[in-house]
Amino acid sequence: MAYKAVVITVSDRCSRGEATDTSGPAIVEMVTAEGYEVIHTEIVPDEKERIREVLIRCADEMKADLIFTTGGTGFSKRDVTPDVTKEVVERETPGIPEAMLFESLKVTPRAMLSRMAAGIRGDSLIVNLPGSEKAARENLGAILGTMEHALHMMAGKGH
Repeated sequence: MAYKAVVITVSDRCSRGEATDTSGPAIVEMVTAEGYEVIHTEIVPDEKERIREVLIRCADEMKADLIFTTGGTGFSKRDVTPDVTKEVVERETPGIPEAMLFESLKVTPRAMLSRMAAGIRGDSLIVNLPGSEKAARENLGAILGTMEHALHMMAGKGH
């Protein structure tokens, strides 16, 4: 079954055209190579209401199976992606960020400074990834092979 994915880049600078998004396209490349159909990409600023709106729209209206965000997971006051994610999901899935953290700590001790979150809203799985392309690739690589099984389980197709 071909699952539908969305990639949302959360970045003030990219949303204003002051920087080029490289993590979003990297995620698109990885999920497409894994067989997912990317139905939407978007860049939004680090603003709670904009992030909330796009997550809800992608889950409830677009019916995306898998929604990846990149950016907004650090310690800056504007880094609010995980906070908004936790507000919009119905059930958190803490094992996903824990798996990413476990793998990332093998690369750098700074991995502990990421505040990623993940959870389920309706029939959509939302996963936060870091904003740097390198970190996004590493973190996504740690979990991507398990996402299809997660989506099978969410669809009631068992283990």
